[in-house]
Amino acid sequence: MDMETILIVEDEQQIREAVAMALQCEGFNVCEAGTASHAAVQAAARQPDLLILDLGLPDRDGVDFIRDYRAWSTTPILILSARSEESSKVDALDAGADDYLTKPFGIAELLARVRALLRRRQPDQQASLPTLLFGDYLIDCVNRVVTRAGVAIHLTQIEYRLLAFLAANPGRVLTHRHLLSQVWGGQAVENHQYLRVYVGHLRQKIEDNPAQPRHILTEIGVGYRFQP
Repeated sequence: MDMETILIVEDEQQIREAVAMALQCEGFNVCEAGTASHAAVQAAARQPDLLILDLGLPDRDGVDFIRDYRAWSTTPILILSARSEESSKVDALDAGADDYLTKPFGIAELLARVRALLRRRQPDQQASLPTLLFGDYLIDCVNRVVTRAGVAIHLTQIEYRLLAFLAANPGRVLTHRHLLSQVWGGQAVENHQYLRVYVGHLRQKIEDNPAQPRHILTEIGVGYRFQP
């Protein structure tokens, strides 16, 4: 049986090395990253079975990283953070994290949570791919770049996140509330106007005829559905 691989994303080297040693002693393969950008590359290349993620990364907030990662992967995420406020935990879990452990922490509890998350994984779960394709568009989820027939399309951070999440859920009706939570965070779930404005911007950039969209379809009174 192959050893399971765990990616540790933590900018404090001492903590990262201590967690890595504990996991290796339990028989896990371990890979490490100290930044969000390195973590995205490692996640795409190594296809880990679990991520252990610090929220306070030097190049990007961990919650934003979770939202983008969830656009292409269902791999379990365990947060390991010094942020102890309830709002920080709620934001991370709403973005797609599976569990939250506050620093300082005990190694025994950390390992128990890791084992629990790995037990809950589907045994036949297929590895997610860090690219999404529809028509002649390609979404590179690692570098956060969208191209059409090889030509890059300029999208804002919010436009990219919205398109990636829609494209990762083809044919599925996504409610206004769900999209707002995934793209903007839990605090924005009632601001439907945000969503309408950005869907309009996105249609202008990817639809041949924005007035008669082929990809981002409106489900009246409910939300949107993505048609590849």
